[in-house]
Amino acid sequence: MRLSTGRHRRTRTLSIAAAVAVASGAGGVCLGLTNDGARAASATVTVSTTAQLEAAVRNAAAGAVIQVRGGTYHPTATLKSTASGTATNRITLQAYGSEKVRIDGSRLPAGSWLAGIHGSYWTVQNLTFRNSPAQGFVVTSSTGGVFRNLVTADNGDTGFTLRGDNTVGNLVQNLDSHGNYDAAGHGQNADGIAVKFGSGTGNRITGARLHDNSDDGLDLWQFSTPITIDHTWAFGNGRNRWNDAAFEGNGNGFKLGGGGVVVAHVVNDDAAWDNTLHGFTENSNTGAIVLNRNTAYANARAGFYFATGKARLARNLAVGNKGGLSELGSSTVSAANNWDGGVSTPAFRSTDATTAYGAREADGALPATTFLTTGSTTIGSTMN
Repeated sequence: MRLSTGRHRRTRTLSIAAAVAVASGAGGVCLGLTNDGARAASATVTVSTTAQLEAAVRNAAAGAVIQVRGGTYHPTATLKSTASGTATNRITLQAYGSEKVRIDGSRLPAGSWLAGIHGSYWTVQNLTFRNSPAQGFVVTSSTGGVFRNLVTADNGDTGFTLRGDNTVGNLVQNLDSHGNYDAAGHGQNADGIAVKFGSGTGNRITGARLHDNSDDGLDLWQFSTPITIDHTWAFGNGRNRWNDAAFEGNGNGFKLGGGGVVVAHVVNDDAAWDNTLHGFTENSNTGAIVLNRNTAYANARAGFYFATGKARLARNLAVGNKGGLSELGSSTVSAANNWDGGVSTPAFRSTDATTAYGAREADGALPATTFLTTGSTTIGSTMN
């Protein structure tokens, strides 16, 4: 392990004896873990084995930067931390440079999460979490978390979860979450991303692709504070891809509430297509959900289902949904959408979704596509 000390980042390698001396409190620094298991000052540590990764996450402290070398890692227990950083001294878990890191849960005990963060001011980025027997990545009661350029795929429950009270100011950016399926529940629980059972302001999901999950793309069940979702795509959810004879997956693109909460989530410039239920739905949330410039295409039910609440919909576009463009209640405010009088429906440049599945841009942004774009500056998702 190399440690950075001072402004000029002079580095040196600690012996076990020196590490023990640091652990005793010399220098007044936070404590972390070296590659050989000895405690040392929190700094940058590079890991290349599963055991090193497990120890580094377990012993992380404010200021730690854990860099994971390329390859596949097979934890035998949930990667879990209860540590918190601070706003100016974060904890970072990330791939080493541009190397590809896959954290694989196929050797975990039944029912285990693959990763669980129970702390604040974490940055987790450029990693893949897959094949967990249960949830892929769970963040509980986090303040100021940044979760960027992650993949959560083929897990035994929801790919990525934010939950708990005091879930404040978290950013989920450029998440790919797909193929998640809960066999025990016959597909009725595994979403792409879930923000559930909690509260807290300032949380945002942006640039996500949530597709081919057994249940919903996005699920905000019983989260009582507004979430902002923008530039996010949910597609192909709810289809029985696992040959489950008792399959119960729902298949909404964006499920925006449920469980008795009344909350005004903000949903801007998103797209939902080819889901087995609705593209966008209140799911019994009677709050004044705001939806602007979203597109719903070729969903099996309504493009926009807001039949009981006070949602406010403007400049949204619905085309080819088998259950109709929209199903709205008397308290819903609807203006300048293509189902409103006098609003024309612009033509799509392309209805071939191939490029939407393509590789992301170098910075993790959604892939460039003409799919579902119209060139309109007034209605529908910009698809970027």
